[in-house]
Amino acid sequence: MTWHIATLKKLSDSKWIFILPSVFILGLFLLPLVAVFIRSLNAEFFDYVFSEQALDALKLSLVTSAITTISAILFGTPLAYILANWKLKYKSWLELLIDLPIALPPSVAGLALLIAFGRRGLFGSTLDMFGISLPFTTAAVVIAQLFVAAPLYIRSARVGFSGIDKQLEEAANVEGANRWQMFREVMLPLTGKTLLSGAILTWTRALGEFGATILFAGNLEGVTQTMPMAIYLGFERDLGVALALAVVLVLVSVVLLAITRRLEKQERD
Repeated sequence: MTWHIATLKKLSDSKWIFILPSVFILGLFLLPLVAVFIRSLNAEFFDYVFSEQALDALKLSLVTSAITTISAILFGTPLAYILANWKLKYKSWLELLIDLPIALPPSVAGLALLIAFGRRGLFGSTLDMFGISLPFTTAAVVIAQLFVAAPLYIRSARVGFSGIDKQLEEAANVEGANRWQMFREVMLPLTGKTLLSGAILTWTRALGEFGATILFAGNLEGVTQTMPMAIYLGFERDLGVALALAVVLVLVSVVLLAITRRLEKQERD
């Protein structure tokens, strides 16, 4: 009896081996965010939020991230379908190439875009022949966001398409459905929540994009200055604007991630 009590006590004590590290890492996640909210919530908070600089940055972030997300859906969905359903010789290398921007440091991504599409870049002279100049424009913001965020959507869509029962595809083939009909009437309805979840993650990532954007698009107010850019500039000009925008960005991200979690839960149920 004494041995059993001692064993139970040891098991009870050992739980702290899991609790203490967990509390530490959760505190590391939570405390900086709490600090931002505490420092930003003052009498001038709404003045900062509705300032011209903040509203311009918010509008540009919402517009460019929305365009990025729509572009990721239009161009990424077919690619994800191909990766999930077609037999390709070098598919693993293609998947590695698509996932690579997720792992790249943002500064490397921005430098790569600038070297490729800048005025003196590898393809810059060709674009210039058609009167196209991408760096330091709003289009450059969208391209930078698409480069770093679209892989999240493609990965999510690929997983969704791969999870569909192959018997459903075979049944559609037996009924005489072509590839487009199968994609539209079978694949899309069954993967709708997964695609939406990937789109929200892409939108969230695009909203928070900074490193690639500042190198490729710059930080021009009203043209390329998104919310992360305005926050960065706030350290030099007005910390109040930076803190207010940070709070707005955190709240938007929380809402989008909460929707994603709900969709994932519904998918599991």
